[in-house]
Amino acid sequence: MKTFITMLKDDSGAAAAEYALILAIVGTGIAVAAIALGASISTAMNKAGTCITTHIASGCL
Repeated sequence: MKTFITMLKDDSGAAAAEYALILAIVGTGIAVAAIALGASISTAMNKAGTCITTHIASGCL
């Protein structure tokens, strides 16, 4: 019974769970930033491609 109580009081596994939670939050933030940056780059490239193909377009000067 003493061993069981000692295992219940042991909180060393809590640190691993906290690190996993932090890693998940940071990973999610990086993924969201990458998606947003990718969309922004895609929009800029499409605008540049339009300017190249039309030669004269508003906002291309």
